[in-house]
Amino acid sequence: MNRGDANGNVLTHYAPAERVDAGELRAQLDFVANDPVIDGLMRVVGGLLAVLNEQRQVLAVNDRLLQLLGLGSAEQAFGLRLGEAVHCVHAHAMPGGCGTSEYCSTCGAAIAQVTSLAENRAVERVCAIDVAPPIAGSDHLFFRVQACPLRREGRRILLLVLQDITEEQQRALLDRTFYHDVKNTLCAVIGASEMLAMDRERSDADMADHLVEMTRRLSREIELQRCLVTARPDGLGRITTRVTVRQVLEDLERACVLHPAVRGRRLRVQPAPAEAPVLATDPTLLGRVLQNMVINALEATPDGAEARVWAERAEGAIEFCVWNDAVITAENARRIFQRNFSTKGTIGRGLGTYSMKLLGEQVLGGRVSFTSTPDAGTCFRIRLEANDVVAE
Repeated sequence: MNRGDANGNVLTHYAPAERVDAGELRAQLDFVANDPVIDGLMRVVGGLLAVLNEQRQVLAVNDRLLQLLGLGSAEQAFGLRLGEAVHCVHAHAMPGGCGTSEYCSTCGAAIAQVTSLAENRAVERVCAIDVAPPIAGSDHLFFRVQACPLRREGRRILLLVLQDITEEQQRALLDRTFYHDVKNTLCAVIGASEMLAMDRERSDADMADHLVEMTRRLSREIELQRCLVTARPDGLGRITTRVTVRQVLEDLERACVLHPAVRGRRLRVQPAPAEAPVLATDPTLLGRVLQNMVINALEATPDGAEARVWAERAEGAIEFCVWNDAVITAENARRIFQRNFSTKGTIGRGLGTYSMKLLGEQVLGGRVSFTSTPDAGTCFRIRLEANDVVAE
């Protein structure tokens, strides 16, 4: 909820911006430092622990959190909010700091804190945070955040327990994407191999070529998943070949038609335009970008409705478009390409839209974008510029 001052200036887009003054902060710090119950909690609670005041400012941190933050002393964190302490990239987007920007209404840590204070109960959320500079060698943090209010001698404080679940998220992503996709490709390899083995006297060049292609795709899939999990596309070279727009659309339809997300819904892939050019691109990576767009569109499509795919010429470039009738809220739209962010709030999600941007732009050299309005629905696009379009 936006709140402003008397002059109409917006102070916050979500959580209250107010902080205590220096004198009150010092009094709160002294109180927390001398409270035996809080001292005991700081010593025995496992995980990363912080004590906040009602304005969400840090009053104490345990040694494990201090080590993660890379701070020499706890005093360096006192008075800050969590996002400011971990160097969240959105922490200073507004003068009020952490919790007040347009991005904060979808931040799991901010939601846990605000809800816990407002409803006076324990609240748990998962939180994806992009940080700069990196912390512990990573610029993508993923936490399970638990916020619990506690009243001590007339003062209310907020206990904040953070559990680093980045590795758990990576395992869940492997289960969800890597093993599923590799299994599908491996099944195709096995099928082609069995067909060759059934008729050893006949030379089936087409099947042999298909087997070689599936084997190469399997190897490529392993490279691709390593790139996505580590968020390092530099080791994933672009393998450029000539491919028609029609081939791209036909391969996409074959890859998606049996996907579980299609069940109960319709996927309409429109024919390639007659004037569509031949592309010089990496068809495997382009296919992965488009598959993620299609799967996301289908998952957002109600039963009985349809998602659509088409390609169109645009000023010397080609754009592949994936549409569905759902609407992405403004809050979620701001984070749609953030690694690990998911509107479903569960681990093992938040890689699909991120990989569209990573592969589509950093590896393929295209431009990935989307529009979403109540009247027009949602359309994701990848645009390949003129240098990727070649003559027939």
